[in-house]
Amino acid sequence: MKKICLVLAFMLVLFSCQKEDNTSNIQQKTFQRTCASQEVLQRQLLENPELAVRMNQIEAFTENAMLHQNRLVNGKIEIPVVVNVLYRTAAENISLTQIQSQIDVLNKDYNALNTDYNQVPALFSGVKANIGISFVLDQVIRKATTKTSWGTRDAIKKVKSGGLNPTSASTKLNLWVGTIGGGILGYAQFPGGSLTTDGVVIDPLYFGVTSNSSLSYPYNLGRTATHEVGHWLNLRHIWGDATCGDDLVADTPNHDSANFGVPTYPHYSTCTGTPVEMTMNYMDYTDDRGMYMFSLGQKSRISAIFISGGPRFSFAQP
Repeated sequence: MKKICLVLAFMLVLFSCQKEDNTSNIQQKTFQRTCASQEVLQRQLLENPELAVRMNQIEAFTENAMLHQNRLVNGKIEIPVVVNVLYRTAAENISLTQIQSQIDVLNKDYNALNTDYNQVPALFSGVKANIGISFVLDQVIRKATTKTSWGTRDAIKKVKSGGLNPTSASTKLNLWVGTIGGGILGYAQFPGGSLTTDGVVIDPLYFGVTSNSSLSYPYNLGRTATHEVGHWLNLRHIWGDATCGDDLVADTPNHDSANFGVPTYPHYSTCTGTPVEMTMNYMDYTDDRGMYMFSLGQKSRISAIFISGGPRFSFAQP
């Protein structure tokens, strides 16, 4: 079993963060999945030492909650979603149909209703999970901009930087849709961060089931949001962002690193014991068509944040 802990040494590691720039646009083609959530977290930890304390408290609370399964939330959590669209071109001003397609994908993936769920190999069938969270489109807010890209320093989340402030971030999931640049598909804020920047950012090319799949393929099925919302719900990358790292979940095999494309099953890890990697897990870096499951351990980790005292308890209230 992997040790569940949050390493304060995060504070000592400096990652190269994506900078805001004006060099990218909607026509950019990305060939490998790139999520900046971990890099954004490292920047936030360096900028705010108190965040490490809060996140360690959340991790201790989560570990305790996972040891007491009977205390976890019963029934469904329904999360209202605010979609903030920042656009310069008509293509960036995505349609309501495309937005709804993303909500539909989230509902399928988080309720084990995705048609590829039955592809989970027998080896992992005993740990595949229905998370049991529903998402409801609450509001769409649109804003024209002259910016060609937003970077990952949260400018898109701030009116003073030309973006849009979050709406009711303690009770609504805010999704920002805008060209990020730098080959980044999306990024999320983990629980514990400031409400002024809480939520998920996704490039419009990869938001929902996209009609122009020639530009967005192989990330055209809405799984970028599934992955990033997973971070917002306190899940880490399955390889733990280190060689044979710890994703803080016991039932996911140790991955030596991220996987790309659609790996041929079984794909063996080089970590101790050479386990078969769970490459089809939403928290890997595979193509959209190559990811289609969460694990029971991930479900327990998510459930813990909604119980009394958890960082997203306010979302569990009627």
